[in-house]
Amino acid sequence: MALTRNDIVAEAILLLNEEGLAKLSLRKLAARLNISAPTLYWHVKDKRELLDLMVEKIFADYREKHPPVQKPPLPWHERIAWFMRMRYLALIEVRDAPLVLAGNRPTEAMLPSIERWLSLWIEAGFSHQEAFRTIMAVGNFIIGSALEYQAEAERAALRRNAQRVSPLDGKDAYPHLKQTVLEGRGSFDPHAPFEIGLSLLIEGLRRRQEEIAANKKGDPKAAL
Repeated sequence: MALTRNDIVAEAILLLNEEGLAKLSLRKLAARLNISAPTLYWHVKDKRELLDLMVEKIFADYREKHPPVQKPPLPWHERIAWFMRMRYLALIEVRDAPLVLAGNRPTEAMLPSIERWLSLWIEAGFSHQEAFRTIMAVGNFIIGSALEYQAEAERAALRRNAQRVSPLDGKDAYPHLKQTVLEGRGSFDPHAPFEIGLSLLIEGLRRRQEEIAANKKGDPKAAL
């Protein structure tokens, strides 16, 4: 059976999970697929295109494994919250996926979903440029949250194999820090920072949308 671009991208994601982004190279990928470098370049022109295709597949695979539950149409802000959570959970499933997404440019296959995503904001009242800038900020929050989650998971794995020593042990100059750490031991939810940030972002977006709607009502041109 002839090798397809999808086969190449799937193998690249396997390699990413095994060795991380730093060790992902087209030469190593070609060797794993038992093909020559020119054959690989016939399917993908360079590493950046490969990374963009990997992002497309990471999200597509997650949606296939976790299809949305059919519900009545949700309010715009709940749909945005659902989308943000879906992307965050998709990213943390794959090693170094947040780094792969950083600097990503959408593939042609992703354009319909991006158009739907942008339309959601426009229909809520945001201008095209404000929607775009806000979407970029939201994307940065998702990438940063997923990156921190994976970094903390790696740190936790290292701590399990080493003697646990806190820099606060034996120090009384930082009572609030010590109490915070003490209260959080054994009960910290690794997804809590994302969920807290998400709730704050959604609340801010709702208030901004209300401002936009109020300004349009007070502007005679908005009715034209």
